Amino acid sequence: MKVSNGKTIRRLGWRSMRAARTRNLVAIAAIALTTVLFTSLFTIAMSINDGFQQSNFRQVGGWSHGGFKYLTEEQFHELRDDPLIDEWGLRRFLGMPREVPFNKSHVEVGYSDANEAHWMYCDPVEGRLPQEGTDEAATDTHVLELLGVAPEIGAKFTVTFDVDGHPTTQTFTLCGWWEYDEAIVANHILIPESRVDAILDEVGVDPAASADGMTGSWNLDVMLKGGSRHIEQDLNQILADHGYQNEAAGDDYINTGVNWGYTGAQLSDSMDPLTTIAIGAVLALIIFTGYLIIYNVFQISVTNDIRFYGLLKTIGTTPRQLRRIIRQQALTLSLAGIPLGLVIGWLVGGRLTPVIVAQLDGVVSVASANPLIFVGAAGFSLVTVLLSCRKPGRMAGRVSPIEAVRYTEGGNLKRKTKRNVKGVSLFSMAWANLGRSRGKSAITVISLSLAVVLLTITATITRGFDMDKYVSNFTASDFIVADAGQFQTGGEIFNTDMGIPQSVIDDIDAQGGITGGGLVYGETSAVQEFVTEDYYRSVWSRWNDPETLDLMVASQDRTEDGLLADRAQLYGMEQFPLDHLTVLDGDLSKLSEPGGRYVAAVYSDDDYGNPEMDSHWARLGDTVTLRYVEEFEYYNPNTGEVYGPLENVPAGANYVSRAVKYRDVEYEVAALVVVPSALSYRYYGADEFIMNDQTFLQDTGTDSVMYYAFDTTDEANAGMETFLQDYTENVNPQFDYESKATYAAEFEGMRAMFLMLGGALSFIVGLVGVLNFFNAILTGITVRKREFAVLQSIGMTGKQLKTMLVYEGLLYALGAVVISLVLAVVLSPLAFRAVGNLFWFFTYRFTISPILIVAPIFALLGILVPLAVYRSVAKSTIVERLREAEA
Repeated sequence: MKVSNGKTIRRLGWRSMRAARTRNLVAIAAIALTTVLFTSLFTIAMSINDGFQQSNFRQVGGWSHGGFKYLTEEQFHELRDDPLIDEWGLRRFLGMPREVPFNKSHVEVGYSDANEAHWMYCDPVEGRLPQEGTDEAATDTHVLELLGVAPEIGAKFTVTFDVDGHPTTQTFTLCGWWEYDEAIVANHILIPESRVDAILDEVGVDPAASADGMTGSWNLDVMLKGGSRHIEQDLNQILADHGYQNEAAGDDYINTGVNWGYTGAQLSDSMDPLTTIAIGAVLALIIFTGYLIIYNVFQISVTNDIRFYGLLKTIGTTPRQLRRIIRQQALTLSLAGIPLGLVIGWLVGGRLTPVIVAQLDGVVSVASANPLIFVGAAGFSLVTVLLSCRKPGRMAGRVSPIEAVRYTEGGNLKRKTKRNVKGVSLFSMAWANLGRSRGKSAITVISLSLAVVLLTITATITRGFDMDKYVSNFTASDFIVADAGQFQTGGEIFNTDMGIPQSVIDDIDAQGGITGGGLVYGETSAVQEFVTEDYYRSVWSRWNDPETLDLMVASQDRTEDGLLADRAQLYGMEQFPLDHLTVLDGDLSKLSEPGGRYVAAVYSDDDYGNPEMDSHWARLGDTVTLRYVEEFEYYNPNTGEVYGPLENVPAGANYVSRAVKYRDVEYEVAALVVVPSALSYRYYGADEFIMNDQTFLQDTGTDSVMYYAFDTTDEANAGMETFLQDYTENVNPQFDYESKATYAAEFEGMRAMFLMLGGALSFIVGLVGVLNFFNAILTGITVRKREFAVLQSIGMTGKQLKTMLVYEGLLYALGAVVISLVLAVVLSPLAFRAVGNLFWFFTYRFTISPILIVAPIFALLGILVPLAVYRSVAKSTIVERLREAEA
């Protein structure tokens, strides 16, 4: 027979909850603490994510989801109305000024419509965007400062810039400006589209046939209806729907760009099993941490009220109804604890985020109020509450009325025992007491261990961040000086005008404190190598369709044995930069042998320093023939007509070149090396070879210095930094420098951020562990009051009882330390393999120093907490505790 007693059960649960006000406050505090944990972590994570995205957007140059590059006007109109596109914007690049004062700034002149300008952070704070049919232009305050123009509407300014290799000087009228943001890589001078077309006509550039393939073309940037999770897939689908693709060069090829600033897109692309497991493990750890807090509260509550539940069962209450009572109480308390935790957690997260972000160079500080933070934190907290009250509910449902009246923790366990002929000691009693409730003991030890393991992992991660690896990826010495264009993204190809004169080197050397240095010479004349047709095709097929590649192969010069002529790039290096190369095979000392003709073949490597052995054809001991070309002639490959020098080639004619005056020199490959990116050309051009400086000067006949790299003493470092900063800004602004100190500071900031995040998480988890430890001791002593009274009544002294309790506390502490050590040793290699895959500058260095530091703290807690709890219990006399138990 089914009885409708839900209302009665709810009333019973409500009244029993009202009778336990202290328990309610503790439970609300536990639920709130759990929610604070979730909310603060989610707030920090979302805020840092938003900050990273904003910083990434500024580096990318905008926050559109992606785009289609270098379109014809017809393709632009065809693609922009695709149903997958929510909004679109148009951008047409015209040119870039490169001479002083723009040699250290990336400034683009072109047209952007209102959407595109907004997405590129080009919203005028004064004035407006330029109108069609005018000579107006809008730009930022940095460009105006470089030009020496006051930011006033109507001001005239003149800019000289290159349009597809054609220099032009144009005058504009300022119609609006916005504040300069140093985090944005590119500055813009926005002009009307009609002015773009007029300048293209003026210099004779056809947007459909520009030499660089991008000047004047139509670039379509879009915001997708599907959001940022599958940007690449959506862009590819749009192309496919219109009969285009972005895989191989051809008539149907359209280049696409995905905004890598969106972390959702990055995560979607990198969701491999290891990443999924890592995310799942972090979420499980967070839930388990909250579970430990709330579970112990309800466990203690059920333990203390076990007689009450036993009496309820005597009047017919079923186990299911008892579980409903406990679940109802948990949900009711959650209504108070979760909102409180959401508010406090968001405030805590909002306070911690700026502190953490301050350690990150260039990351925008954002206090995120994303609704997902509160929905996610509330959901996780509610799930944790429901999970936490399941076991106590089952415990209340299983207890019988008779057992409930005589309940003592672990008292109903039936285990095999063996006689101990050596007698009973206080330590053995403490050990046996922990075994009474093995589940509780295990949870207490694990909760304490989690904090130590997290702290150990944090320390190992931050200790494993290798500053030498990190810094060496960006710079090879304390200072590197070069033409400013050499450090610019998308800067000019190295040429004689960019060489460092001896006067600049002398000015630097005059500062003193230099412990070692050397020059890197760059190639400024034409040099060719000879490669097999298969290798040639493997290289150039990356950028050309098969038909174009066939034409390229047919037009190249060949040797008698069928090798094709191709471009080569050369370095000339003094001993200092040679010492900074990574030698894969061979001996670099041969390069300096008098009269020798030796080179080192340059190989590429990945972000983790692993050489890519298919990035060059030359192997150790091979003979390399380099052709130093002094004169080319140009001819029509279709008709064979010879034009002579480049200036004689008719406009619009099809032409290729071949060497007619040259010197061929043979070299032996003495070594295979990797060049640090800081000392490289910083752009891919061709296969590269390195000579010593004297061989380079003699054989190439050129002497343009690309880099001057040098180290200084620690005492002179700061002074040199100050000198170079002033020298490159005020004395000789054509040149610029990079320093190791800049990247070292960036590295330390990142390491401090990880240490702060890991330390904060370890502190929260450690606090949970201490609370659980306190709860375990409190519960153990509370439910054993009668047992302690009996022991004291038969002769155990108070000192002996306290000693036994201290032993129990110390065993908890010892167990936590041992488990922490075991988990750290077992899990560290697995965890740090994943970390090494994420951070190329990570070197695994295991440490147990956090465990050694925390062990004395745990021991102190193991002594003080049992003594403090026993002191409160011992206020009652033995007779009072015996009578209370019998009541």
